[in-house]
Amino acid sequence: MSDVKVVSDNRQARYLYEILEVHEAGIELTGTEVKSIRAGKANLRDGYGLIRKGEVLLMNVHISPHQTASQVFNHDPRRTRKLLLHREEIRKLIGKVEQKGLTLVPLKLYLKSGWVKVSLALVRGKKLHDKREDLKERQDKREMERAVKGSYSF
Repeated sequence: MSDVKVVSDNRQARYLYEILEVHEAGIELTGTEVKSIRAGKANLRDGYGLIRKGEVLLMNVHISPHQTASQVFNHDPRRTRKLLLHREEIRKLIGKVEQKGLTLVPLKLYLKSGWVKVSLALVRGKKLHDKREDLKERQDKREMERAVKGSYSF
């Protein structure tokens, strides 16, 4: 079985958006970007996906320049990166993104069998009351677990 090492996690996305579907995609990277990702120097917080001319692009994801590489050969930290998906997956995403209010957001950036992958989610924005309901449900669940745990202790 392949080992997976999570490099960057976008926890804010789970709070801000309702996740409908998750897809795994490869990323077209330069050598210095791969070195930086292996060192854990990536941030997905403001990232999003776009579909242009039948290609899925990852926008606004910050991968820090590699420290030991020459600045001539280094990459732009926020450059647009192409995502590698099958044509049929892209066609399905095009149909769903064109629906009202759906967006592509990266959830995780990870290493899988030596390859850099991104977990891309099809999401819908949450309203303020949805966020409040989620927080309330989470608190209620914690309180129930504490009550159950407390009643069984001898």
